[in-house]
Amino acid sequence: MLSSHTLSVRLNANRSPLPLTPRLQSISVMWQQIEINGKAAEAFLPQQQTSDHAIIYLHAHGEEHLSQNEDFTKMFEKYGYPVICPRGKKSWWLDRVCTDFDPELTPMNYLRNDVVNWIENECGISTPNIAIMGISMGGQGALNLSYRYALQFPIVTAISSAVDFYKAYGQGFPLDDIFANAEEARQQAATLHIHPLNWPKHQFFACDPMDKTWFNGNEILASKLSSSGVMYECDLKTSYGGHTWLYFTVMAERSMAFIDKAFQKMG
Repeated sequence: MLSSHTLSVRLNANRSPLPLTPRLQSISVMWQQIEINGKAAEAFLPQQQTSDHAIIYLHAHGEEHLSQNEDFTKMFEKYGYPVICPRGKKSWWLDRVCTDFDPELTPMNYLRNDVVNWIENECGISTPNIAIMGISMGGQGALNLSYRYALQFPIVTAISSAVDFYKAYGQGFPLDDIFANAEEARQQAATLHIHPLNWPKHQFFACDPMDKTWFNGNEILASKLSSSGVMYECDLKTSYGGHTWLYFTVMAERSMAFIDKAFQKMG
């Protein structure tokens, strides 16, 4: 078991990088602070919507704001899809109540109902034309959501996913209040919700081999998908120093290209 200090350092590496520089202020006006069912969210809305596809981005444990991230803003502007970034606090985006997020509504139900409904009402886009993308805590949340509701969310990309997030149990994080013990948490892991006959048709995940906290879980996920005959794409070889924003950014470009190609295949 990793020490509380080690996990805290690696989870906090997910915190927001440097803010936008002045030269991107014209792009940043595409970001809007919104509310979805009374909960805060950010939305990247292109000035001229030219697609009937959208993306939901799930943030990491550090609760980063992509509206303050120059690289991601430029990337979203390049591809031109609406990107909705709900705020889930440290709920791990699971189908379990997290009182820090909501006393009754689970984060997963919030995503597949409230967030999806907002996108449909405000952007005119509905599932299955909505891809899920996430980093670390958000990566495992993206996989978990897509594996359980593959017909609704057939496109998923996950970067440095905390697949075996239950490792963080007992380290003093809000996860301790969601579950009674680590085994109960493990039962909610994405690897236990892979259906050999009903899986997302377009999935890509990546993890830096220097990411000592989460790499093993991603390796196990790849092995299980292969043994189950599930099609997927992954990169478990490229390295940019571990669980870092440099790695996240490089793989985000890969993820966006993957999503773009999947949208084109769907038509």
